[in-house]
Amino acid sequence: MKIVNIPGVLGRRTRSQFVGESLAGCWVIALLGFAGYVLHFNSAPVGFLFLLVVVSEAILCGFWQATVVSILACACLDYFFYPPYLTLNIGDPQDWVALGAFEISALVVSRVSSREQRSSHEAALQRTAMEQLYELSRSTLLINLHQPPGPQLTQLIQRIFHVEGVAIFDANSGQCDRSGEWPEDELDLAKECFFLHSDDEDPLTRTSQRLLRVGTNTVGAIVIRGYLNSLETDALASLAAIALDRCVSFQKESRIEAAHQSERLRAGVLDSLAHAVKTPLTAIQTASSGLREVGSLNDPQTSLVSLIEEESNQLNLLCTRLLQTAKLEANQMSLGKDEIAVADLVSKVIREQSGHMAGHPVEVTMSDPGLTIEGDSELLSMALVQFLDNAAKYSYPGMSVKIAAWESHAEVLMSVHNIGPAIPISDRERIFQRFYRSEGSKNMAAGTGIGLSTVKMAAEAHQGHVWVISDAQEGTTFFLSLPQSGRRPN
Repeated sequence: MKIVNIPGVLGRRTRSQFVGESLAGCWVIALLGFAGYVLHFNSAPVGFLFLLVVVSEAILCGFWQATVVSILACACLDYFFYPPYLTLNIGDPQDWVALGAFEISALVVSRVSSREQRSSHEAALQRTAMEQLYELSRSTLLINLHQPPGPQLTQLIQRIFHVEGVAIFDANSGQCDRSGEWPEDELDLAKECFFLHSDDEDPLTRTSQRLLRVGTNTVGAIVIRGYLNSLETDALASLAAIALDRCVSFQKESRIEAAHQSERLRAGVLDSLAHAVKTPLTAIQTASSGLREVGSLNDPQTSLVSLIEEESNQLNLLCTRLLQTAKLEANQMSLGKDEIAVADLVSKVIREQSGHMAGHPVEVTMSDPGLTIEGDSELLSMALVQFLDNAAKYSYPGMSVKIAAWESHAEVLMSVHNIGPAIPISDRERIFQRFYRSEGSKNMAAGTGIGLSTVKMAAEAHQGHVWVISDAQEGTTFFLSLPQSGRRPN
């Protein structure tokens, strides 16, 4: 008969262990009984010694072993120490009182001992679990963030917690990584747990499934096969979720830093290129002006000189924008604080762009001719020139371009409207990024994708902002918002 789940017995004990422990206690009882008889002790000290043996047996072995020893102790007391001596008289009331005392002592002591042993065992398990969780948390801080986190985490968890298998699904990469032995039909358990969005426990296969959550976001799922309680599994899942989220944050930071470095390098190259082009460009413009001063040019030569001047002016404008963009981005440009009349600014821009607006009449609407703003006249003029240039490039033939300016609260709003292809919603923020051109209109006209980004930086330098609305029926309108004169924020 196997002794299973009985008081005083922790775990499973074999029959041989039970018999051996019982015989050891009985041998001590027999030895004490015989020694007491030979030394002519009375029943009181011998009974006390027997009680000590029974209590010790209950503490060390358990209640049932102590019961066997108690029966033998009662028999020895009756046989050696109760009259008639050397006669076994089980019906004597003294025997039943002694047996009851022994049994009650064994029961109480074995229960207390069992409880203490169980508490000690649980404390040891908790201490081991805490040590394992601490080692895992320390190890996750040392994982290689440049490598996928899934394989590293599965190997760490299996090594530290000695489980049969671990599987982790990383929602960011869509990869499911496994460590240990997994049957063919359970290879995607972690992925299924993530998409079903539920935790699960399977006592038969000792498999625990947990979602990996960081706050309210689910970053993956983990499946563990092994002897772990629910508290350990939950804590382990939390550490795995934190590790995955940390890797995602590192990847985002790395991409952002790489993009910033690339942008700084590109801006530096363009700045150097613009400076390098400025000198020969100035020489070309001077030479073309000198050709006109020489005179005696026929019509074809005059046309060529005009073409040189026009294209060199266009190239000079591009170089100026590049230099302004680089200075604005590096916060190296000191802004002017001129009092600018909006009506004069619009008139100046229209005059400068008159040669580029052929076929597109310009209409101006101004609610208050006395509107003024404070800022850098050159930068703001460049911004309006860019808006007009875009309107001319992307308007349908013969359609007019409308410029409007009005006051709204403490701001002055200026807009440039044209009728042309609509700008997709997904591109309305991105067209203000440097070098970006909308896919729907990039083939309609030549461009570099620099102008609108310069306008945005110029507006932000004046504590303003730009945006665009676009509709296939109503057309496209670019807006520039600036603080009104005398109310500019610090």
